[in-house]
Amino acid sequence: MNLPNIITIFRMILIPIFIYVFHSDIENSLLWSGLIFLVAGISDVADGYIARKYNLTSKFGAILDPLADKLMSFTVLSTYTFVGLIPVWILILLTIKELLLIIGGGTLFFIKENIVIPANKFGKIATFSFYISIFSIVFNSTDKLINFLLTITVVINIIAFINYLKIYISIKREKVQ
Repeated sequence: MNLPNIITIFRMILIPIFIYVFHSDIENSLLWSGLIFLVAGISDVADGYIARKYNLTSKFGAILDPLADKLMSFTVLSTYTFVGLIPVWILILLTIKELLLIIGGGTLFFIKENIVIPANKFGKIATFSFYISIFSIVFNSTDKLINFLLTITVVINIIAFINYLKIYISIKREKVQ
């Protein structure tokens, strides 16, 4: 177990803490839970940086890191949706996208010789956009701005999905030949 993987596990531990704080009677619970989400985001950047800089990448980390990201994002997305901060259609669309990515990634890893598609710029931009959208909610931006940012996030996520789908199809074609 290396440092980046420990940081990733820490990020997973933040998930129930986020839920607890969000649903608590703590004053400014939305802000505090948003800060927990920010810490998760910073830890995501940190573990990736450390893994690459010190050559501590691993197959375990390549699976665990995106899983932690997806779990945290889904937790925030579903929590905000269930209290009416995010429209249900966004939750449905992004959940379908993530499930398809998990199925595709699982297929490549477990059936096709432990292949892992690494995060790329499209996925990173989609994640960054999601964080901006969430913080627009946390900091009580106007409904117009929040809806605009959420819509942009959905569009970017669709673009990222299409990009990952192209990579997946390319890998599947290589394995067939």
